[in-house]
Amino acid sequence: MVRKIVIYFVLILALVSTAYFCFEYYASYSDGVRSGQLTKFSHKGIIYKTWEGEISNSLSGSQVFTFSVLDKNATVIDDLKELEGQYVKVTYKERYRTFPWWGDSKYFVTAVKKDKSPFNK
Repeated sequence: MVRKIVIYFVLILALVSTAYFCFEYYASYSDGVRSGQLTKFSHKGIIYKTWEGEISNSLSGSQVFTFSVLDKNATVIDDLKELEGQYVKVTYKERYRTFPWWGDSKYFVTAVKKDKSPFNK
């Protein structure tokens, strides 16, 4: 009887853990578009190398949008490398949380394009 309870408990625990992991892996909280000057884009990390970037949303640099890019988005990575220092518009997804092998931020850029700066008239 005790053995049966332990087996059911372990199975329920495994099912709940799997459901939680799947939710965290696939669910997104929001998506949107941000624009600004791409001030930083780097490949960093000790154990997990992730692509991290920053966009300055103001002239003073006080408003910074920090984001990550997944390794599977090679085109986005190449475009961001070329557009560093320029005004860009990025499309992103915000996740509930992140995993260490994905990146530091909950914001993941899925597309990027060069945009016209509103500060240069």
